[in-house]
Amino acid sequence: MHLHLVTLHVKRSPQSVPLAAAFLQASIAAHFQPSSTIKVSTADYLCGTAGETILERIADAKAEIVGFSLYVWNRAEVSLLVQQLRALFPRMILLGGGAEATADPAGIMAETPFDFLIAGEGEGTLPELLHRLQEGLVLDDLPGLFRRQDGRVVHSSPAPLLSLDHLPSPWLAGELDTYIPDGVLWQLARGCSFACEFCFDGMGTRTVRRFPLERIAAELDYLVRHGVRQVFVLDSTFNQDVKRAKLILKMIRKQAPGVHFHFEIRYEFLDAELAQLFASIVCSLQIGLQSASPQILGMVGRRFDPQEFSRKIALLNHAGVTFGFDLIYGLPGDSLPEFCKSLDFALEQHPNQLDIFPLAILPGTPLAGKSVEKQLQHQSHPPYTILATPTFSARDLATARRLAQACDIFYSRGKAVAWFNSIAAGLKLSPSVLLFAFADWLLAENGHDPDPEEQTDETIWSWQRRFLSEIFPRKNVAKLLPMALDLVDYNYYHAKIIQSPPPRTPKARDLVKIDALRTPLRRSASARFATFHYDIEELLQLGAPQLAAAVPRLKAVGSFAVLYSGHGAVCTEVLPQTYFQLLLELDGNQPAEKLAATLGISSNETRKFLKIALQEGIVVAAPEGENPGFKKN
Repeated sequence: MHLHLVTLHVKRSPQSVPLAAAFLQASIAAHFQPSSTIKVSTADYLCGTAGETILERIADAKAEIVGFSLYVWNRAEVSLLVQQLRALFPRMILLGGGAEATADPAGIMAETPFDFLIAGEGEGTLPELLHRLQEGLVLDDLPGLFRRQDGRVVHSSPAPLLSLDHLPSPWLAGELDTYIPDGVLWQLARGCSFACEFCFDGMGTRTVRRFPLERIAAELDYLVRHGVRQVFVLDSTFNQDVKRAKLILKMIRKQAPGVHFHFEIRYEFLDAELAQLFASIVCSLQIGLQSASPQILGMVGRRFDPQEFSRKIALLNHAGVTFGFDLIYGLPGDSLPEFCKSLDFALEQHPNQLDIFPLAILPGTPLAGKSVEKQLQHQSHPPYTILATPTFSARDLATARRLAQACDIFYSRGKAVAWFNSIAAGLKLSPSVLLFAFADWLLAENGHDPDPEEQTDETIWSWQRRFLSEIFPRKNVAKLLPMALDLVDYNYYHAKIIQSPPPRTPKARDLVKIDALRTPLRRSASARFATFHYDIEELLQLGAPQLAAAVPRLKAVGSFAVLYSGHGAVCTEVLPQTYFQLLLELDGNQPAEKLAATLGISSNETRKFLKIALQEGIVVAAPEGENPGFKKN
């Protein structure tokens, strides 16, 4: 018997890992003897892949059973594929499972011709289903199974929650080795003990089960040995068990110091030690704020203390941890003014990014059961987006969407965390009003609301500068604009350097062999050369300055600076204009000796300066990478 498991990912990304299918594959392998005739294969595709292509490859697999994992993003496409498979291969057994199958099994069986649907965790149900099908045994009492019988859908009792103590690891089984270099989904726990009425993370229960620490240590070791670079941790309340979280972070610090980890955490369980542990590894955090209104959150089963939230987030800011928030607009009781208040509150905490979503009325959630009572108009099909509520009209929801897009472009993708609040204060505007102004400016500039995902960093940077260059004079604070632009420019260059590969620098024994005056040199691709209105080093010493107070304190003397990656950080060096001009003209086509003479710099000073520039990775020998004196760090 051959089972073929198919996954459709929402888009290409490091998170496009068929983890659910791999868990099933590992569990089936553990359930049957090696001599078993049960065969399992897997395939994954992107949503939007031509249906003919997927159907052809499924047919090529020649499997008796084909299974699909259903999620919000692929439910419609999977339903169409299953209908087509039923027409093409009437005898093929078609099987469904996943989050949507668990949340809305009756709806899926009504719209899609599956033979079987597994609601709940499939690692227990699927191996037993295969065993019974192979042996011709009855299926009536198999928990968690929906099936067709005599033209109707029948189902047994819900599947019990599995113990995770002995659940086979797909990573340790080697099922996903090819995905490790690109990105890893690492499941540390299942379930959630909170009762947020809009969420289905707990699958209808309030139970959290965690994998044993011994397994986590073994998986981490395996991933590191196989070259993992980034890990997305699947545990929506990672720090709820504070002691365990600290042990895992210490484990990561020891075993995977250079790997980037992404965690979802709850603010309630943060403390100073935990913040410092997050800061001691390479990581980013996502925190579900959702709304800054205790009243609105209380209506959906969440408690919220704004003062306590700010105090906890200050621990992350003090430790220098990268973090972001989730915000939802359209919750019961929410309105456009309340959403703006939440946006203002969120941005005042200095998150690195905000992910803003309209409310989705997900099947199986308590909120879905109350949607009629609460007059929550929403799409009846994925993604189940809210359309209108008694307090949030369709028109206001569209306005909130524009505001969310403006925030995504100007703040999150524009990497504005270091200067946004300073500039808003300088303009005497709240964050939401500033973003509304930017949204209107974008519409006027482009004739439409641009898609944030289609914009390059350079485009967004240009928009930020042009928008600010217009709004500062309009608000009669033009004198603050030069400092504002310096902050924007510096942080843009800073971000670009972080994103660039580190420069190649010569070893000391090779550096002495390089004749810096006569060897053609060129600027490193990772370095940035910029002019500023102020002495940028003095400006940076002010941190996140209040523009109105800082402008009278500093003279607009201008500066010429090089920003580069060095010593594990972004370095900034202010240079005399002649030395700055020398670096700008190093294009690899002519030696520095002639350029320096033209600029009036002595040969001795030029040689010393360029030796330092080579050592720091600001310039490299040309052509880059071919000089035997250079070796990549």
